[in-house]
Amino acid sequence: MAERYGGKHSPGMQRPAGSAPGQPEPFRGKRRTRAGGRVNLLFFAPIPFALIAFQQEPLGLALDLAAFGTLILAAWLTREGILAQEAYEARTIARRPAIPRKLFASVLTGVGLFLGGYAPDASLFNPIVFSALGFVLHLLAFGPDPMKDKGMEGVDRHQSDRVARAVDEAERHLAAMKDAILRAGDRQLEARVDRFQATARDMFRTVERDPRDLVAARRYLGVYLLGARDATIQFADLWSRTRDPKVRADYEALLDDLERNFSARTRTLLEDNRTALDVEIEVLRERLQREGIRPED
Repeated sequence: MAERYGGKHSPGMQRPAGSAPGQPEPFRGKRRTRAGGRVNLLFFAPIPFALIAFQQEPLGLALDLAAFGTLILAAWLTREGILAQEAYEARTIARRPAIPRKLFASVLTGVGLFLGGYAPDASLFNPIVFSALGFVLHLLAFGPDPMKDKGMEGVDRHQSDRVARAVDEAERHLAAMKDAILRAGDRQLEARVDRFQATARDMFRTVERDPRDLVAARRYLGVYLLGARDATIQFADLWSRTRDPKVRADYEALLDDLERNFSARTRTLLEDNRTALDVEIEVLRERLQREGIRPED
């Protein structure tokens, strides 16, 4: 059966039920991932080594297969390193990746090219040149890994660790929701879940900017998202079997309630932060006045 596609600016398209002006768009703040295109080509580049390996003598076979495996591992580390960097860049407060994956991938690229170019009865000059060029070009093409923490200045390290763990757990719940709703095979529901996730991530960024908000937001980052994940999994399984409109309506109503509550809590956190700032400013002004300092001075 044909399926009609359209966006919010298409003729005759209306805003989805339960949404309101001012709600976050599902793709707001998102960027196209860099873990594609050039990275995918890295998985195809070593294939010639595998093809010619079985035409070689045993030593050549071993070297070519080792080169193939090393370059495939380098490609995988490159992709994982780019995904880790994107997650780092998306956070307001973030620790540098524990493992510099892209740097290791550059080293493995050099090693793989050295193995592929090495021949027992030939000079080492060519494989060394291949190795050095592979290392440098890979590093220039994909860049280095983040090497320092971000947004940690002036932030209590214990508090920032707690926030990072809570946000990581919340992101896992959102990822599980996304995986579950994909099984439903409904683009409108996928977009609806994306919009809720955008609302939830607004709260994540608010808590990251002020870790003191974690106490007030902990239930939302843990219990509520865990319940949303479980409800999404159960809905996807039931919807794929029954296609019951009432089940779908109940699930969308749940997402509406969750989105309203997350938005309200995020606004409350922002207002509390503004109130705390106003108090700090007022206290500072009083101290300056006690010291005999006036604004006109």
